[in-house]
Amino acid sequence: MDAPLDLYRATREDLIRLVLAQREQIADLTRRLAAQEAEAATLRTAVAEVTARVGELLTPAGVGAEPGAGDEPGGPPRGMPGLKPGPATPPPTAPRRKRARGYGRARMEPTARCVHAHDRCPNCRLPLTGGTVVRTREVIELPPAPVVVTEHVYLERRCPRCGGCWSAGPGLDGAVVGSGRFGVELLSVIAWLSEELRLPVRLVQAFLLQRHGLAASVGAIVGALRLLADRAEAVVERQLAAIRGSPVVHADETGWRENGANGYAWTLSTPAARYFVHGGRDRGVLEAALGTDFAGVLVSDFYAAYTTYDGARHQYCWAHLLRDVDEVVRQHPRAAGVRGWADAVHRLFARAKAIAEADPAARVAARQRYEAGLLAICTPYLPTAAPAEADAPAPAEADAPAPAEAAPAPAAAPAPQATLCRRIERHLGELFVFVEDPAVPATNNAAERSLRHLVTCRKISGGTRSAAGTGTKMTLASLFGTWRALHLNPLERCRLLLTPPQV
Repeated sequence: MDAPLDLYRATREDLIRLVLAQREQIADLTRRLAAQEAEAATLRTAVAEVTARVGELLTPAGVGAEPGAGDEPGGPPRGMPGLKPGPATPPPTAPRRKRARGYGRARMEPTARCVHAHDRCPNCRLPLTGGTVVRTREVIELPPAPVVVTEHVYLERRCPRCGGCWSAGPGLDGAVVGSGRFGVELLSVIAWLSEELRLPVRLVQAFLLQRHGLAASVGAIVGALRLLADRAEAVVERQLAAIRGSPVVHADETGWRENGANGYAWTLSTPAARYFVHGGRDRGVLEAALGTDFAGVLVSDFYAAYTTYDGARHQYCWAHLLRDVDEVVRQHPRAAGVRGWADAVHRLFARAKAIAEADPAARVAARQRYEAGLLAICTPYLPTAAPAEADAPAPAEADAPAPAEAAPAPAAAPAPQATLCRRIERHLGELFVFVEDPAVPATNNAAERSLRHLVTCRKISGGTRSAAGTGTKMTLASLFGTWRALHLNPLERCRLLLTPPQV
């Protein structure tokens, strides 16, 4: 075996021989590589053909193919007989979140018991007694519930001694409201069907007839709802007073038609109370609902009725703002500057949401820091101030020719995010209140959830037909919405509301 060449002491001839040998070796390796690449290409083509053939054999006859000779009786089969295609790979699923408590089927306390046993032996016919329980089976059923009509007869009786005539009083405390015919339980069920289950009056009427055999008119059902709303007015007023005294109030509005005319249903909500009112879409509805003494924080979107309301401190909804930011990105998908600006706004909000400072002074400083950071992100896209005018030139000679006016430079098109940046600059001091005060949320999701039930009712019924019907709907929505927020049983609360002592 030749000793390795010492490149530092090799002669010129030795180096030339080494270079020529390496050149030949490189050329040989290049030829081998080309041959292997050609062989690999041939193998890939063969694998593709085999894969296609296997797919044809595993596919059932007639699936995904044009009808032909193979579909005719006696023709060659399309696919392997008796082999069904395997199921598609299911998408990955997130791990199931563990529930706080079990929701398996729980056995109920039986109201009746039916024993199944043989009285006599099937073989020898001897009487059988006693026995051991081998299994039980629970059957749950709703028995027919026909309406119960109780006729209260009031007799007048004369005293044989004094001659006075006496008749008994109503004696219906807790059973009926006023002089109406519908009992407390029936009134509660009607209100529950209408408000909690969102059934229109006609469907409530059909349910009472088909389930309980009660033929109630539409007017009687509407009157029952109006009766409950009248009894609830004092309760709703107390709810509104509690909302006005709350440190944080969420506000929002949605469309609500009354007798075919467009209007709006407004909501004021806290974690423990809901209030709905119908009116136009101007700021006056909000001012009348909140009152003049509201001193809390109003969380809302950027609608002008809220931005021009000066009676409270504001926290504007970041969900709406980020939605508008993403819409700008969607409208300009190829603008890298817009995407970078949007990512910067999202990252800043994520950092602000993650703040965990407990010291109030530190939270105030953090709010100022985030406001400065957001303004720095938006400043490059804000309109700049006009440059100061240059000193006026000296007056020209009377016979001197007037200088030619320079053509005005074309105005640069504003950046796509300029409008949102101006909005952010205008409301900068009201975007990070949630950083300073942990009790203030960054979004208006609470008002959106508060309105969801009413929006569903609107989509089902289309609105109301009169001002009285709208008032009833808003009152009941406030009442049931508060019970829903407090996780109270609406049927039980209706009974309590309707059963004070009769006057």
